[in-house]
Amino acid sequence: MKKKKIPETDSIQELAYFWDTHDLTDFEDQLEEVNEPVFEPLTDFKIHLEPEEAAVVTQIARSQGISYEELIKEWVLEKIHVM
Repeated sequence: MKKKKIPETDSIQELAYFWDTHDLTDFEDQLEEVNEPVFEPLTDFKIHLEPEEAAVVTQIARSQGISYEELIKEWVLEKIHVM
C-alpha cells in the first residue's frame, strides 16, 4: 500500500479538511520542525465613530450580508488601491 503524503497547498480550507480526516501520527516521518513564524499576524486598528455613524456602517454592512469589520476593510482597501 502506497503511503499518503501531506498535501502541498497554501489553502487553509484544504489543509483543515485534510487534518480533520487524517491522524497526525501517521505522518510523523514527513514533519519538520520550524523555528520561525509561519503566518504573519494581522495588524488591528481601532477607529472612533459617533454612535450615529456606527449605526449607519452597521446597517450598510447588514444590507450587504457582511460584518461591519469586513465592510470597513473593503472601504480601506478600495481607498488604498485608488492611490
